[in-house]
Amino acid sequence: MAAAEAKRYVLLHKPRGYVTSLSDPQGRPVVADLVAREVRLYPVGRLDWDVEGVLLLTNDGPLTHRLLHPRYALPRVYDARVEGAVARSDLARWRRGVTLDDGPARPLAVELVRVGPQESYLRLTFAEGRNHEVKRFCEALGHRVRALRRIAFGPVSLGTLRPGESRPLTAREVGALRAAVATARDRPRS
Repeated sequence: MAAAEAKRYVLLHKPRGYVTSLSDPQGRPVVADLVAREVRLYPVGRLDWDVEGVLLLTNDGPLTHRLLHPRYALPRVYDARVEGAVARSDLARWRRGVTLDDGPARPLAVELVRVGPQESYLRLTFAEGRNHEVKRFCEALGHRVRALRRIAFGPVSLGTLRPGESRPLTAREVGALRAAVATARDRPRS
């Protein structure tokens, strides 16, 4: 019997213009091209081709399942540059959420970072990774997303990685991810 493959965990700063996949039949660049290939790593969730930021890759299937399962409500933090000026007085409406075609979308947190006459910068935290959720949410509130970057996935943040760079997760980061999705029966008793 062959030995089990060692578990690997990688943080990638996914650049715009890459498909979150291991291969693409249309020949577009894929995130697998950006990480070392000693073992086959799979993306944890997806980021649209025009979105950059935190993307985890691993060969740990059970942890991936938990990280993506809505039951664990793992926060995902995004910096969004949107069209138009968002007034501070509008933030209550943003925090209440909206109903999208696939159900309610309500952020865990909304912060207005900066407002200009043509565009606004917001930090949004969502607990689900629904398809295009952040873009659809902003558009439902009348502000099309011009640029989107995920800066954190649960306890793991982008830090100083530049687009296209990757690094192994630290043991502390892997432990924090596991703790974030542990159920009561999984947690050690004190």
